[in-house]
Amino acid sequence: MLSGEYNHNLDAKGRVILPSKLREEIGDTFYVTRYFEGCLGVFSVEEFEKLGNAIQSLPGNMSEVRRLQRIIITGAHMCEVDKQGRFVVPPQLRGHASLEKELVIVGNGTHAEIWDSNRWNEYLYGDDSVSLEEAAEALNAAGLAF
Repeated sequence: MLSGEYNHNLDAKGRVILPSKLREEIGDTFYVTRYFEGCLGVFSVEEFEKLGNAIQSLPGNMSEVRRLQRIIITGAHMCEVDKQGRFVVPPQLRGHASLEKELVIVGNGTHAEIWDSNRWNEYLYGDDSVSLEEAAEALNAAGLAF
């Protein structure tokens, strides 16, 4: 299970280090794609295939499904780390996540996420953020015990 929060910088060539602790689980070749809340999702090849199969199994006659397919699947790029553990974040993905310099890479179970540092802090602590207690109560109300 991927976990942890790592602060890194994007270099002038659009490269960032994938933390070794995450790289052990994800591998040296992986997919990076547009993801929810304006971050990027980082998936091992196996996990991305599972995600892609799950999305492709949804009914294609629904516009929301087609949109999800177009955003996540077509936005995916296969990446590889170099000898220093870095990989290039493609320009269109940097734009999606507003990545400029300071960023945060977080392990989130089956995948990692790359966030602009300011966006991450706003997500966690901003005016629209939801506390852990509120999130747990909403899950309980939906019948999902936490």
